[in-house]
Amino acid sequence: MYVHIGQDYMVPVRSIVCIFDMDTATASGRTRLLLERLTREGRVVDLCDDLPKSAVLCMGALGEILYISQISSRTLQKRAEEGKL
Repeated sequence: MYVHIGQDYMVPVRSIVCIFDMDTATASGRTRLLLERLTREGRVVDLCDDLPKSAVLCMGALGEILYISQISSRTLQKRAEEGKL
């Protein structure tokens, strides 16, 4: 199953490592370090035209990719859970 994470992007449910709420995730030092590292490595895909609401960390054949989405983390979590049925 796939989850629509914003714009025209869909990711396989099994590739999702975690879904972050951007309001609370940036408060954590470890999360900020992860965001900085992935940004430096060019592994961040920004899907927002507006303020970001969530980030979806995926693990694929090429490693970690972080998608920044304007869809709320709660909505993305529900979509992922529905996709696992």
